[in-house]
Amino acid sequence: MTQSARGDISSSELVAELADPIEVTDAVDEEHPASNQRVFLGGRGYAFATACAAYTLFHLLVMNLYPLETWTYRLLHVGGGLALGFLLFGAHGIVPGQPKPQRSAGNLGLLLVAAGAVLYAAVAMAVLWGNWWLFGAAMPPHWVLTSFGIPLVVGTGLAVLHGWVFAEYRNDRFGAADILLAVATIAAVGYVIYFARALQMRAGMPMAQPADMWAAIAIVILILEAVRRMAGLALVVIAGVFVAYAFAGPWLPGILNHNGYTPKRFFSYIVTDNGILSAPIAISSTYIILFVVFAAFLQETRVGAYFVNVAFAAAGHKRGGPAKVAVFASGLMGMINGTSAGNVVATGSLTIPLMKKVGYRPQTAAAIEAAASSGGQIMPPIMGAGAFIMAEITGIPYTDIIWAALIPAVLYFASIFFMVDLMAQKFSMVGLPRALLPKLGALMRQAYLFAPILVLIWALFVGYSVIRCGTLAMMTAAVVSWLTPHRMGPQRLFRALDIGARMSLQLVAVCAAAGIIVGVIALTGIGSRFSALLLGIADQSQLLAMMFSMVVAVILGMGMPTTAAYAVAASVIAPGLINLGIEPLTAHFFIFYFAVMSAITPPVALAAYAGAALAQSDPMKTSVESFRIGLAAFVVPYMFFFSDSLLLQGGWVDTVHVFGSALLGIYLLSSGIIGWFFGRIGWVPRAMLILAALGMLDAGLLTDLIGLAVAVTLFLYQKKIVTADVIAQGKD
Repeated sequence: MTQSARGDISSSELVAELADPIEVTDAVDEEHPASNQRVFLGGRGYAFATACAAYTLFHLLVMNLYPLETWTYRLLHVGGGLALGFLLFGAHGIVPGQPKPQRSAGNLGLLLVAAGAVLYAAVAMAVLWGNWWLFGAAMPPHWVLTSFGIPLVVGTGLAVLHGWVFAEYRNDRFGAADILLAVATIAAVGYVIYFARALQMRAGMPMAQPADMWAAIAIVILILEAVRRMAGLALVVIAGVFVAYAFAGPWLPGILNHNGYTPKRFFSYIVTDNGILSAPIAISSTYIILFVVFAAFLQETRVGAYFVNVAFAAAGHKRGGPAKVAVFASGLMGMINGTSAGNVVATGSLTIPLMKKVGYRPQTAAAIEAAASSGGQIMPPIMGAGAFIMAEITGIPYTDIIWAALIPAVLYFASIFFMVDLMAQKFSMVGLPRALLPKLGALMRQAYLFAPILVLIWALFVGYSVIRCGTLAMMTAAVVSWLTPHRMGPQRLFRALDIGARMSLQLVAVCAAAGIIVGVIALTGIGSRFSALLLGIADQSQLLAMMFSMVVAVILGMGMPTTAAYAVAASVIAPGLINLGIEPLTAHFFIFYFAVMSAITPPVALAAYAGAALAQSDPMKTSVESFRIGLAAFVVPYMFFFSDSLLLQGGWVDTVHVFGSALLGIYLLSSGIIGWFFGRIGWVPRAMLILAALGMLDAGLLTDLIGLAVAVTLFLYQKKIVTADVIAQGKD
């Protein structure tokens, strides 16, 4: 892990390069649109922003004031998110300034056929609902149910194909095919809402109707296309494999074999609360959107910028200062915004250039930011969205989960901090000049800006519901903004509601796709078969079964946002681990940790790739570097597997002991990886430190004493108090 020749840069050279004081204002709160994200102007912009604000306001009203029937609420959540997503995100990246292409006959013909089919289905749904609203007739005309399904699926498929084949040339207006996809979403979801009560009885059963199947197929196509646009191909491929597995089971060997399902049974089943409307969407439609909107409130009131300013003031002047700022700031921001890659873009736009200035190579700067940002997902009390999903799946109270997450989060960030600090020592990196940093004293006079987080924590432990806690924190952010120049009036409130919806669209699509996978697992029973496989492996070694689970969790999470990665991995792996006799809390934390780590694990490391784009470094080298920097964090789940006292499940004496042991083990592992232990060390001492650290995974007295003895011996050797001859005589 070598650095550039800039590692010995002086403070005076930095002052010359950094002519202006570092004061974070709007940079951390700026939106960074994706290449295929549209930027609407004028009337279109106001119309779309109004639709987004209405989408957000709908959720806040239902959660706090006007409860809605569960299926209807979740379907409106999914349908609204998909429709807005198609209007905001194009099928491909759009390069501004491209000349307008001539619309070919094939282009126009495909569009017209798609439009005819989708609009026919939309008219059928309008008749369905109009018949009920205007005449009170529950049963629609016969032609509606028998003829709308096939045009809906065909039109949806052709509109998707049109987006793939014919690229848009402007990003400031709605695409014609994308409008059709939004209309198809409304039609398909409208059908399921209308027949929701009947579907609760007949979905997945022989009495399911053909129209149920066609509406479900359209919804699955729409979800997968939305995920492709907003989250990439990885989750689409995984979901596609699971859907194919539902039909290919009779021809597969071993534990993968099952009897197979008819399309009508499978697709009608997949749109129920066993599939798309299951736990991931249950969480997405409540806790996730609530805290995403909370993040939007913090962004609009510039509280996020304040957090980063505090990190710069507290750690910017230390050796390797910007890297330490990245560790602190990314922890604060990452727990709120819910996405590792999004956090990299938000805070990395500030920290990565400064890390490069003090001597870090571009790929190392990007890797540090990626590792730190990923850790925000395990930082209580919000933990991105993972804590809410874990609470929903396990039934463990949310407060118990965030309390248990405290020590593992400290160990994770300690490991990244040790890596950064040891690297700075090894390559003689300086911090940023104090004169150019925000003044901590002045910032502490604005400490009231921490009030939204403190109110959230207080409300959680007082015993309010999570929704009430999030709402109170949101209101607190609005109130404290009146003590700053960024007062939240009607305009800022409207913009916060708009931003909240835009930030949540990706998570809606991702959670819906995760629901497809969860539905396949529940329908085919592959989860229970996988549990049997884990039990078979555990007959040889329980540790081997845990390592196998780690590999599966990381592979399932590659290229997927943490929320979906954890939901899928928990469905496949958690039952098996629990059957091994592992406590549910420990099993789920183990899986969640590695789902988070998948964001920095090559070859598909989303957080590292986002950092590489900012640092202009090689993505693959950056992902390998981020993996090495986060390597010490990979041992933390094994530590709480061997001793659940790290999850605060034991007495305080045991907790203090294992915490101290874990902290020492992580420091030794970091020193071995970096090659610095109170001075440069060679490969033999590095190997000794790594082996001693790995031995301390089991928090037993013997392994702790061995690790401590190795550390003390190498320390004395580095300080020239003990020589190699003395060590050799000791061996004799």
